[in-house]
Amino acid sequence: MRFFLVIISIVTGLQQPFFAQSTEDVFKLASTRTMNMVRQLKDSTKIPVTQKADGTIQWANLYDWRSGFFAGNMWQLLEYTKDKAWQAEARRWTAALEPLQYFTEHHDLGFMVYCSYGAGYRLTGDEQYKKILVQAAKSLSTRFNDATGTIKSWNTFKSWKDGTVYSYPVIIDNMMNLELLFFASRVTGDPAFRDIAIKHANTTLQNHFRKDFSSYHVVCYDIVTGKVLARETAQGYAHESAWSRGQAWALYGYTVMYRETRDKKYLRQAQGIARYLMNQPNTPKDLIPYWDYHAGNNTYAPCTPNAEKYGKGEIPRDASAGAIMASALLELCDYAKINEKKKIVAYAKQILESLSSPQFLASHQESPFYLLKHSVGSAAHGGEIDVPLIYADYYFLEAMLRMKKHS
Repeated sequence: MRFFLVIISIVTGLQQPFFAQSTEDVFKLASTRTMNMVRQLKDSTKIPVTQKADGTIQWANLYDWRSGFFAGNMWQLLEYTKDKAWQAEARRWTAALEPLQYFTEHHDLGFMVYCSYGAGYRLTGDEQYKKILVQAAKSLSTRFNDATGTIKSWNTFKSWKDGTVYSYPVIIDNMMNLELLFFASRVTGDPAFRDIAIKHANTTLQNHFRKDFSSYHVVCYDIVTGKVLARETAQGYAHESAWSRGQAWALYGYTVMYRETRDKKYLRQAQGIARYLMNQPNTPKDLIPYWDYHAGNNTYAPCTPNAEKYGKGEIPRDASAGAIMASALLELCDYAKINEKKKIVAYAKQILESLSSPQFLASHQESPFYLLKHSVGSAAHGGEIDVPLIYADYYFLEAMLRMKKHS
């Protein structure tokens, strides 16, 4: 099945054809490169997250926020290929994450546990996986505070502005953890998990967004009164700019909120974010965004010298933001009217065609381990600039799976 489509984009005015490899070819490549990493690392407590400058694997331990994506990729390989060998590997790498069910030191359990155990439960129905997921939801729930109406993200946040240390930061990425809570509510019948997710989403809706549907990265709260103390960025170009991966997290998160609740305010929010992104004037023609939509824009003051550095010259792209956005759009289109659905699907397909092209799909020489090149971890910190990232591959594969029904 090939999806190399010639798309004339109303949104971008793009008129030249983009040719992508088949979905089958992408998953074959993913199988080869994932197995290369398995053979290289062997130890399932060493989890691949990116690639070093010398071409070797940079790994992290299970408490890193990215720890669930590698196992998640294996579950997606099983889903597409039906090859039972991937089930054995997915189970092995998922099992290494079991201690995370009791982890309470930061908010990323949705990424860490739901992308691994959640996928495993969906594909196997393993009751032990369900128990671990429910316990992880309980652990995540300990970070919820009634006064703020949110789940605390990091334990502290030091402002780029003036060095102020805030004790209750909430980042837009946190929207990605709510799916775990909905799952726990559904399988246990306990509404408490669902209630926390809804309260967090509502508070974020109120405090994180500008009128144009772009999102701040970090909102800091007073833990006693719930008052907003600051709206800033940690990884974006400027405090008022639109960090591209953060916008993609927001789009994905509110699309999930509508799926789980059918509350139209979440659908309106997701659609508003989608319009903002799809009509963003500072998007390259291939639709893979810069690491921040306003990087290099003189009307914004860069938050750090590193942010300023990566806002000059050839500004780095973020393939991970494109992959997350494409996956979110391919779910959002299911809830759209027919004319809007066509536009959304066309836009998402163009992103995937770009990611599947030699410009973003790494050759074996560029990486024998990862699929996508040209992602950015945190330009403001000067970290992981223009490198492969494990979560870029995860959302790329997820989007490819979702695209199958629209081909």
